[in-house]
Amino acid sequence: MAALVLPPDESDRHKINTAINQLAQGRSNAVGTLTLVANVAITVVAAANCGAGSVVLLSPLTAHAAAELGNGTVFVSAVANGSFTLTHANNAQTDRVFGFVAIG
Repeated sequence: MAALVLPPDESDRHKINTAINQLAQGRSNAVGTLTLVANVAITVVAAANCGAGSVVLLSPLTAHAAAELGNGTVFVSAVANGSFTLTHANNAQTDRVFGFVAIG
C-alpha cells in the first residue's frame, strides 16, 4: 500500500501523525510490480522513488518468476534515478511477475 505524501509545509498534526503511522506500519511508495519482457534479455522498470544509490529487492509472484530467480538468471544490472534495469533469460514466457521495493 502507498503511504500518505505530505507537502513540505504541512502543519496539520493529524495528517503528519497519519503519515508517520503509515510508515511505521510498513507502507511505502517505493514498491511496485513488474513483468519481465518476453523475447529480450533486459527489462527497464520505471520506479519514481528509485535513486542511483537504491537497492532493489525482488519477490517472485508467479511460478515462472520464482524459477527465474531460483535459476539465478535474473539480476539488477543497473540502478538510476527513476528506474532500474533487470538482466534476465531471453525466452517467450509472459508471466514472470515480480514485486519489488527500491530502498535508499
